[in-house]
Amino acid sequence: MAYVGIVLVSHSGTLAAGVRELLSQVAGPDVRVEPAGGADDGSLGTSAGKIEAAIAAADAGAGVLVLADLGSAVLTTRAVLAELSPGPVLVDAPFVEGAVAAAVLASTGADLAGVAAAAGEARDVPKF
Repeated sequence: MAYVGIVLVSHSGTLAAGVRELLSQVAGPDVRVEPAGGADDGSLGTSAGKIEAAIAAADAGAGVLVLADLGSAVLTTRAVLAELSPGPVLVDAPFVEGAVAAAVLASTGADLAGVAAAAGEARDVPKF
């Protein structure tokens, strides 16, 4: 069975890797989660090349969900997606909570639309 893959686009490589570590605990080994954090030189920023490579690595055949942390990460991701064949979906969701919700649902074998909806709905879940 193919599972929806998840790409984490962040200005920080450390942040993207940390969220990936968290998702590996909730989604298990079947859901591909790929970080695309930081600029090419390792500094803070975003990299179109990293985003494109992460999308390719996350694609197991069931689609790819992309989450971005802040402004230019969203803009860079949109630019990358505009150059790719249709398929990967950038979702407007909180970075951590949306990623967790997406990973949990992806691990059930849900389709891309369902995984994207779960990520977006995380915005409305109270923390306490």
